[in-house]
Amino acid sequence: MQSGFPDTFPLKRGRVHEACGPAAPVFGAIVGSMLQGITLWIREERAHERVNPLGLATVLDPAQLLVAFAKNQADSLAVAEESLREGVLSCVLIDISRPLNLREGRRLQLAAKAGGTTGLCLIPEGMGSNAAETRWRVRPAFDAEKGDSTLMHWEIIKNKSGTIGAWDVQWSQKARCVHVVSPVGLRPGAKGTTG
Repeated sequence: MQSGFPDTFPLKRGRVHEACGPAAPVFGAIVGSMLQGITLWIREERAHERVNPLGLATVLDPAQLLVAFAKNQADSLAVAEESLREGVLSCVLIDISRPLNLREGRRLQLAAKAGGTTGLCLIPEGMGSNAAETRWRVRPAFDAEKGDSTLMHWEIIKNKSGTIGAWDVQWSQKARCVHVVSPVGLRPGAKGTTG
């Protein structure tokens, strides 16, 4: 289960990645937290839900999060491109509402490379850019035996480096890192296992 995870996470710096699924915003906050700098989250003004920095405090220090609102996706991409290129931020999160064309995706990649900044596009399921370095599908993974609601299932579904896989992970607030955990049936002490 842990095979390949260190090769794919933390995300490569100076590249733009994608995440989809119900836990994508938490994935973005974890990425920002692990990069240990300022994270800019770019959203469209018309977004129905708002980012509450205090709600993400167990993952990302609210003092490390800037939220910007753009009129539309074209403006979001312009802000993202400039922010990635400047190299001042550690992470740029971008909410994407429509598919990126190859030119838009490539411009973001070139800007990220120039600034050494990590970008993460939060995309709807089934949407993605050919220019993305990696694409992750992330969702909660409830452990009924332990009543644990902090588990997540992360699956890398596209990787230009070739390694794909799936992992159950848990965020450690104390250690400020992600731990890969065994699937429920394979954990020590689980029914049908020894140990």
